[in-house]
Amino acid sequence: MTDLYPVKRALLSVSDKTGLVELGKALSEKGVELLSTGGSAGTLRDAGLQVKDVSEVTGFPEMMDGRVKTLHPRVHGGLLALRDNAEHVAAMEEHGIGGIDLLVVNLYPFEAALARGAGYEEMIENIDIGGPAMIRAAAKNHGFVTTVVDVEDYDALIAELEAHGGQTTYAFRQKMAQIAYARTGAYDAAVSTWMANAIGEATPRRRVVAGTVKQTLRYGENPHQSAAFYVDGSNRPGVATAVQHQGKELSYNNINDTDAAFELVAEFDPAETPAVAIIKHANPCGVAKGATLLEAYRKAFDCDRTSAFGGIVALNTALDAETAKAITEIFTEVVIAPGASEAAKEVFAAKKNLRLLTTEGLPNVLEKPSTIRQVAGGYLFQDKDAGFVGLGDLKVVTEKAPSEAQMQDLLFAWKVAKHVKSNAIVYVKDQATVGVGAGQMSRVDSALIAAKKAERMAEALGLSEPLTKGSAVASDAFFPFPDGLLEAAAAGASCVIQPGGSMRDQDVIDAANEAGLAMVFTGMRHFRH
Repeated sequence: MTDLYPVKRALLSVSDKTGLVELGKALSEKGVELLSTGGSAGTLRDAGLQVKDVSEVTGFPEMMDGRVKTLHPRVHGGLLALRDNAEHVAAMEEHGIGGIDLLVVNLYPFEAALARGAGYEEMIENIDIGGPAMIRAAAKNHGFVTTVVDVEDYDALIAELEAHGGQTTYAFRQKMAQIAYARTGAYDAAVSTWMANAIGEATPRRRVVAGTVKQTLRYGENPHQSAAFYVDGSNRPGVATAVQHQGKELSYNNINDTDAAFELVAEFDPAETPAVAIIKHANPCGVAKGATLLEAYRKAFDCDRTSAFGGIVALNTALDAETAKAITEIFTEVVIAPGASEAAKEVFAAKKNLRLLTTEGLPNVLEKPSTIRQVAGGYLFQDKDAGFVGLGDLKVVTEKAPSEAQMQDLLFAWKVAKHVKSNAIVYVKDQATVGVGAGQMSRVDSALIAAKKAERMAEALGLSEPLTKGSAVASDAFFPFPDGLLEAAAAGASCVIQPGGSMRDQDVIDAANEAGLAMVFTGMRHFRH
């Protein structure tokens, strides 16, 4: 295999014209003949460069609204011919096929059309055919042909040609070929996923997931694990689309926890009241609403001050200076918010390692993007848990009905429980968590742990009794026996929200009545594993 191979003839056909003129000039200065199509050729000519239309090479004009222009043996033969194969060279000479040593193509903007919500017919017209065909041909023949599909690789291409006298190395062509196949794979994945959604195919026979690397991470969950952060190109506000204003690079665990925090705080409408969620190891250790953002933060912090140390703070409204000052009173890893005032940024500037992310919006918690989990030999796909319960969905099942204030605390607890690892028990009072029990194998243990944490916080705050007294408690799934509910009652809970649906529901209801609790059923559970 030849290592160095010269670039004498290049075909440039791009929908994104960024950097095209600069690339064209650099190639022309090296004596490379330029072939092009449509708008790309026009852009190059407008810059004063000599360009040959592909139609001159093929002998056929562009036709069918541009659908047919490069699908021709004089194009694909020029890309696919093995230069060291005598039969291939003879066929090129016999049929007047000139070699194409460099292909620069980026595809019709299908993903951009999808992001702006284009209609079915427009999406169809944004499916590129000739581009992927040329890319795959050129990449297959990377022994001789260089394939470039991303604007960000133009500078690397020019540097490669400069370093090797107008030639590219085999290693460079290999790398570009791999990138090229990943691009066509991602493109086809976007098309197939869109079409499955468009025709209502919930479980297509084949599913493909693609992403673009955003960040190579220092390590994964632990230092011995390698990791990288890939983004899917969607516009969902969150850690993938956020702007980082300061601080160290995010780690694997930072990204995971920040996503969990922002998805949780988005449950609370900023038009109603500010809300704050503090996350540690993907579980909430404090969530609250308040008349001001500062009040919400203070209430969330007072749920579990110990766990909040080194945690992630998510806000549902723009960060202000006063709240920023309160956050900096303890070590915090990441703060994520829809925005931040200049005064707040100045406060954080003194904390160089604190990461501040802004998103310019909140994710829509009612949307149902797919979530993916890998298991040995396969993947589990499901809709994101967008289950919503309102006042009208609650069924009072006890003799005592919750008051209006209790109903509000029950709904608050239910929203938080949705984001707590199962088995989940969440105590809430006055629109703030006061005890969170997460990830236990027994629902009884979750209730006990949450209550014990509330007791410790009461001691730290100098309170005479824990805030779980008179609280609302949420269970993410039904109580299979009365024992878990009775632990909540012993902690001082006055009302309960749970899905219901157990074979022993009546036993649990009887226990609630005997304990003087009000209880409502949602008919919906929120397992989170």
